Amino acid sequence: MAVELNKLLNLVVEKRASDLHLTVGIPPTIRLNGRLKPLNTPPLTPDDTVGFMKSIAPERCQQELKEKGGADFGFAFEKKARFRVAVYMQKGQVGIALRLIPSKILSFEEIGLPPSVKNLLGRPRGLILVTGPTGCGKTTTLATMIDFINKDEDCHIITIEDPIEYYHEHKTSIVSQRELGVDIGSFAEAIRRGLRMDPDVILVGEMRDLETISAAITAAETGHLVFATLHTTGATRTLNRIVDAFPVEQQEQIRAQLSTALLSVVSQVLLPTVDGNGVVAAFEIMIITAAIQHLIRENQTHKIVSAIQTGAKEGMILLDDFLYNLFIQKKITYQTMMASAQAPDDLEQKIREFTYASTARR
Repeated sequence: MAVELNKLLNLVVEKRASDLHLTVGIPPTIRLNGRLKPLNTPPLTPDDTVGFMKSIAPERCQQELKEKGGADFGFAFEKKARFRVAVYMQKGQVGIALRLIPSKILSFEEIGLPPSVKNLLGRPRGLILVTGPTGCGKTTTLATMIDFINKDEDCHIITIEDPIEYYHEHKTSIVSQRELGVDIGSFAEAIRRGLRMDPDVILVGEMRDLETISAAITAAETGHLVFATLHTTGATRTLNRIVDAFPVEQQEQIRAQLSTALLSVVSQVLLPTVDGNGVVAAFEIMIITAAIQHLIRENQTHKIVSAIQTGAKEGMILLDDFLYNLFIQKKITYQTMMASAQAPDDLEQKIREFTYASTARR
């Protein structure tokens, strides 16, 4: 092999890179502070990537790769770190993407998550959605929320993951972690069976199909606190995505269910810092109020942006306002802010007004 996998994994852990890509024809490549950096080693051969894959993939995943062209699993590297691994076929050859899972569960303050979210975690029932693009830290945010409950509440927490990323110790709560393909067949089946396990809190790794979305909403309605993720940005898009997943004739009913079951939508993006030496999270927080319940029921989700703007005292904030604050604090660049903005024209106007006011004060 051109290079040993152990040396590569050690490098990822030492440099705190977020990802390692092993692809035929190019050197191993790490993602450091959001940027891809090829390592100074020879390009990988087909034998290299097959060898790497066989050294870490369980037999069932090797079989799944052969049959379906891809597989996901969790992998413990000695006692140093855990990785989430995706093995896949491309151009008839094996490729591998490894995501480093931080060994330490971060606090609300370390993530930068607004404290208003903490108030939701003691609620006895309801649905909390954490949304955002792939690689934006949704799993880390959920681990922080689950750990907060685990420390403070005597609950039975069930997590359903694909694969398990953060390991939770039993603290004040009992935490049962179930992995797809190892402990249970599907998210929807795991939720249904989980309801018989005397749960208080259920974490659904991803609401990826109609059956899972439906089961998660039902669990939230029947007296459980449910956490789930979606690959959407912003509360409005998230709600529309959920409703659109259902047949037209069921959409009115699902809007009614969502309006009563939903507690909050937390959307996030992960951005490079100004100095390029780290990343910072930006959030949008929507917390359900009577007004927002009404907008969901009446299919007026386009008005939710205004409701979030006027809901600052409840702890709500729009993503663009969060981005603006990070920019004013010189934590992100103008280009980074605009690239993630939901309404860039409005944000541009706000910056112009701020610049004018600053100049006038001088």
